[in-house]
Amino acid sequence: MAVVLGCNLPDDLLYDVENNMWYSENGDGTLTAGLTAVAMGMAGPLVAVTPKKVGRSVKPGKSCATIESGKWVGPAKLACGGEVLEINEALVATPSLANDDPYTAGWLLKVQPEEWETIKPQLITGDAIPAAFEAKMQADAFVGCEAAAA
Repeated sequence: MAVVLGCNLPDDLLYDVENNMWYSENGDGTLTAGLTAVAMGMAGPLVAVTPKKVGRSVKPGKSCATIESGKWVGPAKLACGGEVLEINEALVATPSLANDDPYTAGWLLKVQPEEWETIKPQLITGDAIPAAFEAKMQADAFVGCEAAAA
């Protein structure tokens, strides 16, 4: 697992660094998506998560959910377009799950992606994760997850 400025970034996920989103291929052509630990560190404790409804279609680069914390309200943007198949009802009920465990309990939604094979090569994986997130965090003047939690 990569750790950048105290933010955990599992090696087995695909990352849209610009939008602080992660993706996991489920083996059946669907994806699970969520917000990274970097996003959680920047946003602070979440107070509301409002995902698009199941069955809704999302265009590439557009919002699949509205995320609200004490200091930020904004979109969670999908790198790929697709149909929302499932939302994490536990996360909607308890938004802090994403702060506590963004990669397991705090996943956001499952989607049937469109043009995934075109989008997937644009995402960051493996050894490229630390450098990509270090650059993004520096550009955003973000001091890291441990400092943000203090």
